[in-house]
Amino acid sequence: MTRRDSVSDDLDDFGAFFSTPAPELSMTAEEVATGRRRRRRNGWIAAGITTAIVLGAPGGYAAWALTAPLRPAAGEVSIPPAPVPPTPVDIGFTADGSAALSVAGAEAYLGSAAAGVWMVEGGDDPRPIASITKVITALVVLDAYPIADGDRGPTLTFDRDDHALYDAYFVRDATIAPMPIGSSLSLRDALATMLIPSASNYAEAIAVWAFGSVSSFRAAADRWLTANGLERTEVVEPTGLDPRNTSTPSDLIALGRIAAAHPTVAAIAATPSLNLPGPGAMANTNSLLGQSGITGLKTGTLDDSGANLLYTATVDVGLPEPLSVVGVALGGSSQRGVAASVLGVLQRLADGFHVTAVAQHGQQLGIYTTAWGSSVRVVLAKGASLRTWSDTPIAVTGDVREPRDWTDGEVLGEITWTAGPESVTVPVVLDGDIEPPSEWWRLTHPGEIG
Repeated sequence: MTRRDSVSDDLDDFGAFFSTPAPELSMTAEEVATGRRRRRRNGWIAAGITTAIVLGAPGGYAAWALTAPLRPAAGEVSIPPAPVPPTPVDIGFTADGSAALSVAGAEAYLGSAAAGVWMVEGGDDPRPIASITKVITALVVLDAYPIADGDRGPTLTFDRDDHALYDAYFVRDATIAPMPIGSSLSLRDALATMLIPSASNYAEAIAVWAFGSVSSFRAAADRWLTANGLERTEVVEPTGLDPRNTSTPSDLIALGRIAAAHPTVAAIAATPSLNLPGPGAMANTNSLLGQSGITGLKTGTLDDSGANLLYTATVDVGLPEPLSVVGVALGGSSQRGVAASVLGVLQRLADGFHVTAVAQHGQQLGIYTTAWGSSVRVVLAKGASLRTWSDTPIAVTGDVREPRDWTDGEVLGEITWTAGPESVTVPVVLDGDIEPPSEWWRLTHPGEIG
């Protein structure tokens, strides 16, 4: 007995339903009823097949689309360009005469030679130094008669010959200070009277007291200059009135460092005014004391050779320690002009040190964007700046990788800026999170998945 395959028969009947010719009008009532039953049965079979097609296959697609891996976000990160350096600093020495400058404490910025003779303008030939000579006189005398720190040294008593110096220098139109017969001063106070108001009568009196005569002082000065390496400096007498007292800008820079390191000379040179029994009230000829950090040392002027200034200064440029400056100007047209030039030099030196911002907190370096429109920025984690000198170039290097975790704050690398001795490094991070796509986007973008 052959068993009927009900599913196959039903499908055959379903096909036959569409292929069977329309019944003739002569069909009986029973035949009509049988056809209706067959058509209802075939409709239920077709509906089941359609449901399987519509629901079965898409269900597998949806499971894949909702769980398949997504393509990573795409984007680029750019290393920020280096800031454009400013124009080079022009120290701008005075237009007349010659000048030199030494700057200690910034060798990493200015170069190792800066603490020696950093700049020379107008040549390095010998010129008359006028009353700058008195600094040498003080150092030569103190080399022979040292004064202990806090002490005032031996006592000088002035006689009739010393008093005569007052009149002798008065007729030469030199700067002088009273020297009463029988009056006395300590060596320190006598040196102060020589240096602060630049009293020439005191310069000769001290030199003769120390060495017995001007010629003996000259010999002692020669020995001292040679011992201290000032081979291009010539001193023939202690006051500076003789134009044969000469030196070069570079030698005077060395002299300035020696004087600044001598406690007695440096302290006297930094004194704005003084009042002593005998010489009386006196004011320092260096009117720049206290301006722009100037701490000394000595002016000097001769009608035929011009105005001079040997100076020391302490200049704060934002480094851990202020700069120690020694400078000289020789042969200026006037003391006022020299003073203006020196103040300008110191100001431009200070202004030449810049604080340059190289990074801003949150500065965007790039962006990553997904196919479904979510994005995340790549930014600098903090701001940063560098201290630079003049037009020193700033170099930029960076090492930044692609994100792995795609979470807010993920560190991707770092950027480093370098200029001269300074460098600063800033982390590069993700700013924000990648938002996942919606289920609808997954279901409707099969080409963007996997």
